[in-house]
Amino acid sequence: MKTARLTTPISKEEVTRLDAGDVVYISGLVYTARDMAHLRLKKLLADKENLPEDFEGGVIFHAGPVVKKVRGGWKIWVIGPTTSVRMEPYADMVGRLGIRAIVGKGGMGESTLKALAEYGGIYLLAAPGCGVVHSQAVKRVLRVHWLEEMGVPEAIWVMEVINWGPLVVGMDAHGRSIFKDIARKATALKEGWFPA
Repeated sequence: MKTARLTTPISKEEVTRLDAGDVVYISGLVYTARDMAHLRLKKLLADKENLPEDFEGGVIFHAGPVVKKVRGGWKIWVIGPTTSVRMEPYADMVGRLGIRAIVGKGGMGESTLKALAEYGGIYLLAAPGCGVVHSQAVKRVLRVHWLEEMGVPEAIWVMEVINWGPLVVGMDAHGRSIFKDIARKATALKEGWFPA
């Protein structure tokens, strides 16, 4: 297991050097995106319309923050990961956008594992229940998209983070997944304890 410090935009070469189980710290731009944001991005691509951001080399965080309006902008008070598997249907789209890291909780499925290998990306685990700790890495909110239409949790928040982590590589760009490893070990343990 190794530790890596990544700064956006992240290159394909950087993520391909990482393995499932490695620890990552991120600095640079991070975009929040949940169900509604993914759906809207898919529609924009289908309609050949402009996207709100250039996501190449970027990081998507499956999260809906708690925010407060402050003089000159917004402050993130709490931001914790939401369950990532809901975004599984968008795995190929996220890969085609050039996203290098997806951050969330609970893991993702085979479509994501395949897209990470094909396009060069990683899935990172952010500790749930640590929303205040995650928010401390957010230095400022740069922009917010679709706030009026979709509300605070579903909008895309563009944040600058510094030294955000530790995040654990749950799925790497080589088709390895700690979730698969855990399932295999659990099955082997179960079979060992409970004779057929």
